[in-house]
Amino acid sequence: MLPDTQPKMTTPSSSKPEIEPISPEAASKILQTALEPYIADGWQLLDQSAYAARLTRGMRNLDIRVDLLGQVEAHESGLTPLQNSGRLTAWVLLLASLLVALALASALGII
Repeated sequence: MLPDTQPKMTTPSSSKPEIEPISPEAASKILQTALEPYIADGWQLLDQSAYAARLTRGMRNLDIRVDLLGQVEAHESGLTPLQNSGRLTAWVLLLASLLVALALASALGII
């Protein structure tokens, strides 16, 4: 039992929250509008959801997010280590297949 000097605890009211989050459909529309100038500028879309998208161009990544209030924020960063290793692997496979094609053409007497 609480002493009389303590304030009585009240239960939180189940009233409607003051801030109403936007729906995924509305966030998707806001995101599409935000992406249009970047895609027109040459950025390539890597991944997209209702609330976020990742674009890449050259050695840079661009993350665009729509928060639950509908505000758009963009953050530019460098490539991730996984992207760097993937590019290196692609170059190695390309050069190896070129060497195999040259060796095969030489063995068949084409060149």
